[in-house]
Amino acid sequence: MTTQLTTSRRGFLKTSGYLSLAFAIPLDTALSQATNAKPRLPGDLNTHRKLSAWLRINANQTVTLLVGKVELGQGILTAVSQVCADELDIDMARIQIISGDTALVPNEGVTAGSFSMPNCATAVQYASAEVRAILLDLAATKLNQPLANLSVQDGKITATNSSSVSYWDLVLGEALEREATGLVKLKPANQTRYTGKSVHRLDLNPKILGESKFLQEYRPTGMLFGHLVRPPTYAASLVSVNTASVQKMPGVVKVVRNGSFLGVIAQREEQALAAANALAAKAKWKIEKKLPTHEGIFDWLRNTKPTNIIPTKKQARVGGESAVKTIEATYYRPFHMHASIGTSAAVAKMGADGVMLIQTHSQSVFETSVAIAKMLGMDPSKVRCQHMQGAGCYGHNLADDAAADAALLAITVPGRSVRLQYTREQEHKWEPYGSAMVINTKAGVDANGNVLDWDLQLWSTSHGTRPNGEPGNLISSHYLEKPFTQPTPVNAGGPNFAADRNAIALYEFPGHNVLTHFITEMPVRVSSTRGLGAYANVFAIESFMDELALAANVDPLVYRLRFLKDPRARDTLQKVADAFGWNTWKKTANRGKGIGFARYKNIAGYCAVAMEVEVNPKNGRIRVLRAVASSEVGRIVNPDGVSNQIEGGLIQSISWTLKEEVKFDDTQILSTDWSSYPILTFSEIPPVEVVLIDRPDMPFLGMGEASQGPSCGALANAVCDATGVRLRRLPFTPERVKAAMTAKT
Repeated sequence: MTTQLTTSRRGFLKTSGYLSLAFAIPLDTALSQATNAKPRLPGDLNTHRKLSAWLRINANQTVTLLVGKVELGQGILTAVSQVCADELDIDMARIQIISGDTALVPNEGVTAGSFSMPNCATAVQYASAEVRAILLDLAATKLNQPLANLSVQDGKITATNSSSVSYWDLVLGEALEREATGLVKLKPANQTRYTGKSVHRLDLNPKILGESKFLQEYRPTGMLFGHLVRPPTYAASLVSVNTASVQKMPGVVKVVRNGSFLGVIAQREEQALAAANALAAKAKWKIEKKLPTHEGIFDWLRNTKPTNIIPTKKQARVGGESAVKTIEATYYRPFHMHASIGTSAAVAKMGADGVMLIQTHSQSVFETSVAIAKMLGMDPSKVRCQHMQGAGCYGHNLADDAAADAALLAITVPGRSVRLQYTREQEHKWEPYGSAMVINTKAGVDANGNVLDWDLQLWSTSHGTRPNGEPGNLISSHYLEKPFTQPTPVNAGGPNFAADRNAIALYEFPGHNVLTHFITEMPVRVSSTRGLGAYANVFAIESFMDELALAANVDPLVYRLRFLKDPRARDTLQKVADAFGWNTWKKTANRGKGIGFARYKNIAGYCAVAMEVEVNPKNGRIRVLRAVASSEVGRIVNPDGVSNQIEGGLIQSISWTLKEEVKFDDTQILSTDWSSYPILTFSEIPPVEVVLIDRPDMPFLGMGEASQGPSCGALANAVCDATGVRLRRLPFTPERVKAAMTAKT
């Protein structure tokens, strides 16, 4: 394939070893279209318009790809490599990726919200296409051939007269400065080598082979070990502590106290842990009792005055008949942990150059580095975060806090790396949880069960207290001698924002109103878990759709299709029904089927899920027998990667729905281990089938958080179908199921 591009042929500027594609010299002629206002560029290329921010063509016949998004297990680095290789016409093996290093890569913000594909991958795609076009233009000059006579294979540019030159020959230690235009035509889907193929994920081999890959395994030479002594409760303050005897313990390098912040640094990990335990035994705290308890949290949400009442959607019905019946239901979601299998960790070092270097598995390396700098009283340019993959999660867990705590310890021992990893109890008790929610749904229907007026109200605390450059969102900053105050959270992140994410149903009703009661007070620490408010909102919407279908005596699939007008949404829902065998499924005792659907944020990936469950009437235990999901994400880059995201989200949703609930009394968190906070086990995971719908001519859509809500809805509906009992409070524990079935009889 030959890409046509007209450029000005400017001279090269000297560099060393790679072709740097930087600012300064715009493309004139056809590409610049001389206007004062710069045109909007695709994805994150609009914010970071220099091609050099994304790509380097190296003299050693490799390409360095620089991205601000980070690998969390979602496969983004593999996907962007596929896109880059295709648009540059090189083998993927030539690509070297630098990701999430605040000193080197473009600031693409937080890796969250299923924005990596539409924003990062799109930027890489267009940047790579434009770099290829520039290199072709240089080759045309060097070979004295028209562009139309050139073709590229693995970085080798060949003319029809058999003369050739490679990308690497064009480097010559020179730099070509360019700013992206976004006008270069992308490759058609039928001419790509990697895009649309299930390429083996780049990060899997070292994980499968047990090589050191995770930050939790990182051990730099000469490293010291840190451990913290956390307060017993959120509101506790340190009254007194005797540090002298702990300072004399074997291997202890330093005992660190800063207000109510306590930590130790030692030569070996077991020495640090022993010293921390000894320090905890000597600390005296002032403790307050002020939590509403996990049983009282839903009353607390309904009775606490919201900071903001937000009309998320306000669509009054105009004219028409009056409703013949009003149906109403209320649904409840408890606090959820990320419950990372590997506890959060970080390594920090205060260098001789005055730079604090932090290795972290944070999803927000740029924002976290600024927050830590402010906490330490340092210039933000003097705190550098480097992302390393962690055995973590999707969402704001303790990774950012680990980075901050490691820095608080490391600054007291300049020149030495300090590694910090939390204990299981610390991880469970101190991470920011996914917010508890109450959702009330009400619908006025006509004689045929059609919805005339749909009203949804929700009550929720924040779903977003990431550092965002503010030290007050780092937990240890509250306990320093000069403490920081947590900023008042906002319901940010539209469309559908955070608490009310997916609260606007994609179904079309004549009257459609959504009201968000946003509460900024937080009895326990909360922030972003996978999907934010979407999980609970879709659970409520999809459960209520089934309740309405049952009241109308209409099949749940048929009922949904009445109100679903988006053809892509209808395709997704129909695909899952067909793959599941919805119309041929036979009802048997104690078994049921259920379906759920949503488009994440109503702008990202489509997902529908169907499940078959069995409920034991003797003990109330629910077993998911099988699950089928369908997904549409626009153009698919890596089908296996998309399937993994859907399947992983589905399994996590089953765990949330059947088991997970953070428990606490009036003083402290009670869920401190896997016994008090159980999660789904391998033996409980059902067979999962994923059906993908590829739309090669469509833009990339995010998928990492699309399946949680539909999975919960499908599971809830299947349980109702099996038992005749509607469960509206999560999780569906055997005790709650048994109680509901007993009450029915």
